[in-house]
Amino acid sequence: MGIANNRLSYEAQTMMSKRHMERAKQVMPGGMTANIKHFEPYPIAIKRAHGSRLFDVDGHEYIDYLMGYGALMLGHGHEEVKSAIQQQIEQDGTWLFGTPHEKEAAFAERLLRYFPSMESVRYTNSGTEANLLALRLAMAHTGKYKIAKFEGHYHGAIDSLLISVSPNEQDAGTAHEPNRVADSYGMDELAMQNTFVLPFNQYEHCEKILTEHAAEIGALIVEPLEAGIIAPTNDFLQKLHTLTKKLNIVLIFDEVKTGFRTGMGGVQNLYNVEPDLTTMGKVVGGGFPFGVVGGKQEIMGRTSPLAGFDFFADQDQTDRKQLALFHSGTYNGHPLVLAAGLATLDVLEEEMSDLLIRTEQFKSELEAVFKKHSLPMKAVGIGSLFSVLFTNKESLSNYRCFEHVDKKLRTEMDRALFQEGIYVKPGNRYSMSVAHDDEAIEKTIMAYEKVVPTLFPSND
Repeated sequence: MGIANNRLSYEAQTMMSKRHMERAKQVMPGGMTANIKHFEPYPIAIKRAHGSRLFDVDGHEYIDYLMGYGALMLGHGHEEVKSAIQQQIEQDGTWLFGTPHEKEAAFAERLLRYFPSMESVRYTNSGTEANLLALRLAMAHTGKYKIAKFEGHYHGAIDSLLISVSPNEQDAGTAHEPNRVADSYGMDELAMQNTFVLPFNQYEHCEKILTEHAAEIGALIVEPLEAGIIAPTNDFLQKLHTLTKKLNIVLIFDEVKTGFRTGMGGVQNLYNVEPDLTTMGKVVGGGFPFGVVGGKQEIMGRTSPLAGFDFFADQDQTDRKQLALFHSGTYNGHPLVLAAGLATLDVLEEEMSDLLIRTEQFKSELEAVFKKHSLPMKAVGIGSLFSVLFTNKESLSNYRCFEHVDKKLRTEMDRALFQEGIYVKPGNRYSMSVAHDDEAIEKTIMAYEKVVPTLFPSND
């Protein structure tokens, strides 16, 4: 079909979205408030959504596999979540107390049941905020103020972590000792200098870097599934756990993408590793702005206003010998969000198993479409999150393996699928939800069967 023709078809299908973006550009830089929502030539604008479906301003219906970048594991507008929100407002008489309330403890108790590594939790308003707090906790606990993170891992728009998330081959350095590469203008140079970049799934090289700088590094943060899809190999996570204990480095699992996506206990449950701290967001908030930091009491306890001087508490200003670790936020533990989160967990407890089975079946059916045409495609991921990758490689172990993935072809395919009513941001992961029923999956497979021969006519 070709990328140029695909683009013309896209624009013909989305004229109202195009007009919306032209309007939005007059009042917002680039027409949006989150760069991640952009793609060429412009993203579609959505008017409403329900279940697994999106409806755009042009009147078209799509099966949604983006699902709020993975946040909507129950689909759009799930009745139990809506009911919980309405009930919270009606019973409580407001949607914000600004004081402690019962749902704060109730939600924490639920999380501790699923994640044995958590002995105590704190709430934030996003995964990014959760990672900020986790870093501060680690630094306070160890007295060390440098960080180690992995190439290809995203932890939010934080100067010390927005490094080497997607470096190009020329700047990235060697595979065993990656360079620090800024992923944004305006980055703090000192923050960059205080961050070490590690290669995922290469334990010996990680051990060397961490050991050499153990006196400086207070935190090691990792997506236990790289990019939410690439699995750790050869006891990699277990070895990191042992090493960080030895070196007095706080091990942080960023399960913002993977928390509840791989099962009720996250990736740490699958691999039987208990990190010192865990951060979560997305699914756990039921589609609302939310984040969680949970972990060992000896670390988490530092946030308590009872642990030392806290300038927001009613304390004698002269008694500042011991400071509490400051953490606050007007909307932390928002009752409406916690109501949505609790309802989400209720549904997942009932439907998680079926969803994971259905996702594996869907992945197999997708791969079968390409196998029929002798084409190299892998549906890579664990749990209800995966990506469709065009590659001949037998396995993918880290970010560098994406150099062998045909990203342009994936984008062209996504454009063609879009015309058949299948929506995922070009090149993005597929986020399954309980709303993706047999009808949605069957329609998606039919779209693939129609599109694939047009993209690869020489293979028929």
